[in-house]
Amino acid sequence: MFDKLFEAKQKAEDLKKRLEGITVSGSAEGGMITVTANANKILQSVTIDEEFLKSADKEELEELLVVAVNKALEQAENINQSEMAALSRDMLGGMGGLGNLFGK
Repeated sequence: MFDKLFEAKQKAEDLKKRLEGITVSGSAEGGMITVTANANKILQSVTIDEEFLKSADKEELEELLVVAVNKALEQAENINQSEMAALSRDMLGGMGGLGNLFGK
């Protein structure tokens, strides 16, 4: 039993490291603002085009940053959920009949 728990913890840690290495991005205004994050939903960078920055007002910039951040985080969440589901299937698959407990 403890071996299974240790294995599950190790797999979760490995997954977290793997997700750190997956980069996603979101952009707004045709790429004038780009936000980069990893699949653990940690923002890594924000890039704003110099020319756009000169002409944008504060409200426009704030709104577009929110759009770009949300796009990047949505991609990160999709990857995160997909990887977690795969990990869960792998772990439940090794537990005999429990893998079918939830009808899958």
